Amino acid sequence: MSILVYVEDHEGEAVKGSLGVLAKAAKLEDGVAAVLLGSGVEGLAEAVGRHGAARVLVADDPALEAPLPQPRVDVLAKLVESEGFDTVLFGGSVLAADIAAGLAARLDAGLNWDLVDLELRDGKLVGKRPALGDSVIADVGWTSEPRLALIRSGTFEPVESGGSAEVTRIPAEVQDFSKQAVMVERAHEESQGPSIEDADVIVAGGRGLGQPENFSLVEDLAKALGGAVAATRAVVDAGWYPYSTQVGQTGRTVSPKLYIACGISGAIQHKVGMQGSGTIVAINKDPNAPIFEYSDLAVVGDVHEIVPKLTALVKEKRGS
Repeated sequence: MSILVYVEDHEGEAVKGSLGVLAKAAKLEDGVAAVLLGSGVEGLAEAVGRHGAARVLVADDPALEAPLPQPRVDVLAKLVESEGFDTVLFGGSVLAADIAAGLAARLDAGLNWDLVDLELRDGKLVGKRPALGDSVIADVGWTSEPRLALIRSGTFEPVESGGSAEVTRIPAEVQDFSKQAVMVERAHEESQGPSIEDADVIVAGGRGLGQPENFSLVEDLAKALGGAVAATRAVVDAGWYPYSTQVGQTGRTVSPKLYIACGISGAIQHKVGMQGSGTIVAINKDPNAPIFEYSDLAVVGDVHEIVPKLTALVKEKRGS
């Protein structure tokens, strides 16, 4: 098996999710290759090598500066065909999903998406994909090569192996029709503190907070703990908090060391986005809330009373 991992970059760094996929690929097969496509990305090759790549193929060209999928599909399609890669893996993101779909169409290849694991079984690659609202895990495979796989965001953690990679520059040959789309502006969301994908501590709020103004309780606790704020789909749909903070089946998948759920009932759609957390603490006034079934610590009580006291206690212990 010859594996190529697409490593996405953002603001001068390799994206955590794609590095996690690379680490997983390195466990499946020796000699895994990674590819970097962008402008000013060659400096990331060393870090990619430390995360498991034996080879790093780099297309560093101004034509790839904008995060648009089609030019990357052009470069990847030629690379896969010329190098003979039979497996191409992507970490889950909006850009990676677009690239994977375009590459599958270009190469007439099979694409399995939203995978939460990969394994070799009798020499064949098998993917694990949640189904039926994530209540079961289905085995999925491919009937032809190359095999393309899109891994659910947050599934694998990056692991530095301390190795180094052979770096090879490749051309960025972009077809004329791929230059028709032009990015005219890139907006950056203003945020404070770590993102929910990177945070070791997440404090999440649900409809049990009562109203959007009460999210200040969650924000204060997250700030005291040095963590990030997350929300449920119901909260996001109601316009209480931004979509970028949504955890769950239709939001982000997170795996912090500590996850504190405030006023969250714990529907299966939310569970699948945070069940990989190290320690789960749930605060809810309903003793029968589903979230208590998979929490490490269940606190039955009013979040409006408990969370401020918890925040004060954390500040006292930390001397702030």
